[in-house]
Amino acid sequence: MAEFDYDVLVIGAGPGGYVAAIRAAQLGLKTACAESRETLGGTCLNVGCIPSKALLHASELFEEAASGSLAKFGVKISGAELDLPAMLGEKDKAVKGLTGGIEFLFKKNKVDWLKGRATFTGPHAVTVAGKAVTAKNIVIATGSSVTPLPGVAIDNDGGVVVDSTGGLSLAKVPEHMVVIGGGVIGLELGSVWRRLGAKVTVVEYLDQILPGMDGDVRKEAAKIFKKQGFAIKTGTKVTGVTVNGKSATVTVEPAAGGASEAIDADVVLVAIGRRANTEGLGLDAIGLALNARGQIETDHEFATTVPGVWAIGDVIPGPMLAHKAEDEGVAVAENIAGLTGIVNHDVIPAVVYTHPEIASVGLTEEQAKERGAIKIGKFPMMANSRAKANDDTDGFVKIIADADSDRVLGVHIIATPAGTMIAQAAQAMEFGASSEDIAYTCHAHPTHNEAVKEAAMAVRGQPIHI
Repeated sequence: MAEFDYDVLVIGAGPGGYVAAIRAAQLGLKTACAESRETLGGTCLNVGCIPSKALLHASELFEEAASGSLAKFGVKISGAELDLPAMLGEKDKAVKGLTGGIEFLFKKNKVDWLKGRATFTGPHAVTVAGKAVTAKNIVIATGSSVTPLPGVAIDNDGGVVVDSTGGLSLAKVPEHMVVIGGGVIGLELGSVWRRLGAKVTVVEYLDQILPGMDGDVRKEAAKIFKKQGFAIKTGTKVTGVTVNGKSATVTVEPAAGGASEAIDADVVLVAIGRRANTEGLGLDAIGLALNARGQIETDHEFATTVPGVWAIGDVIPGPMLAHKAEDEGVAVAENIAGLTGIVNHDVIPAVVYTHPEIASVGLTEEQAKERGAIKIGKFPMMANSRAKANDDTDGFVKIIADADSDRVLGVHIIATPAGTMIAQAAQAMEFGASSEDIAYTCHAHPTHNEAVKEAAMAVRGQPIHI
C-alpha cells in the first residue's frame, strides 16, 4: 500500500489552487484538491474577476446605448431600457460556464475534488468533511477575503452595507452608492453602478485614489473619474456607518482631523482591501507561523518552513492577483515534481478594468527614483491615430527606463485597451528589453499599441507624433 493517499493535495480551488492541481496531475502526480465551495474557481470565478468583468462590459454597453454618445457615429438609439435581472443573469451564465469548465478539466486530468474544508492534523495529513486524508505534499492555496472595516457590519442579503460579493448582485440600481475605499475593486464596482444610473461617492483615506500605483496615473485617473461623474473624497476617513431600514448614513471626517460630515446612501460598498484566508486551517497543528500581516512566508520555490507544505497565491506576500496565483500554481507543481518552477515577481502586470482601463507592470516612477537615475518617456493617447479615430483619447503611456542601461523598469498605461496593451510591456521586460528595443520594433498601424512604441521613442526625446 502507498504511504500516502496522494502525492499532492491542494487546499483551495481558486486560480492558484486549481492550476496547481491540474499541473501536478499533468506531471504524473496523484493529485486531489479540497474545496468547500459548491463550485470550483474560488473568489475570482465565482464572486470576483469574472462576474465583475461581465457587469463592467454589460454596463458599458448600456451606457453607450442610453446616453446618446453613439449618435456622433451615426448610431441613433432611443428608449433604451435597463433589464437588470437579465444583465445579472448573463453574469451568472458566464460564471457557471467557467466554473463548470474547471470541473471538466479536473475530470480530464484525473484530479480528485474533495468537497469540504481541509484542516491540518499533521504535516502530511488533513481532515476534509470529517474524513482523514494524507498527502506527501500539501499546497495551501486558500486565497483571500474582504478586509472588514472595524465597527461596520456587512449584510449582503440586506443589500444596504455590502462587500464586493454583495455589490455584484444588488436587487436594484441605488440612487446613491458610497464606496469606502478608492482602490481597484471600489472603482470597478462603482463604475458598474454609476453607468446604470447611480450617483457614486468614493471615500478614500489616503490623499489619492489607487494606492500603490504610479503618481501620474493616480492623478490622471482621478481627473477622468471626476469627469465621468464620480464624487471623490480623498484624505477622508469613515468614522461610522448607521443603517436606517433600506438606507444608511456614512459619517466621515478629514483624515488629518476636523469637522465630521454625514453622507446619506442607499448602498454602502466596503472595499478597503483583502486579507489572507488562513483561519481554520489548523496551522498550529503543524507549527506553521504567520507573518505580521497574517500571511504565510515561503522560499523562492514556494516551500514553507514545514517540509512537505507549500503555499501560493493570496496567502503569501505579494500582490493579490489571480494571474500571479496561476503562475505560482504552475511553478509549485513543477518544483514538487523535481523540475524548476520560477515566477518573476518583478514582472507581474496589474489592471483596473474601468473605462478607460488602467494597467501597470514593474516599478512606479517613485520606486525607480529610489534605486537610481532614470529616463521617462510619455505619449498621450490623444496623439494616437486609433484612439483619435475612435474618439476615445483619455490617457497616456509612460515608460520608465534605467538612465545608464536603458533597460525598461516600469510601464504604466491609461487607455481603453490598457489591460491588453500591458502584455507587450510585460513580455519586453521579461526579456530584459531596453526602451530602444521597443522603439525599433515595428508596430501595426493603426493600433493603440503604437502609443507604446512612441512612449519608448520619447524616452530618448524622439517621438514622432508629438
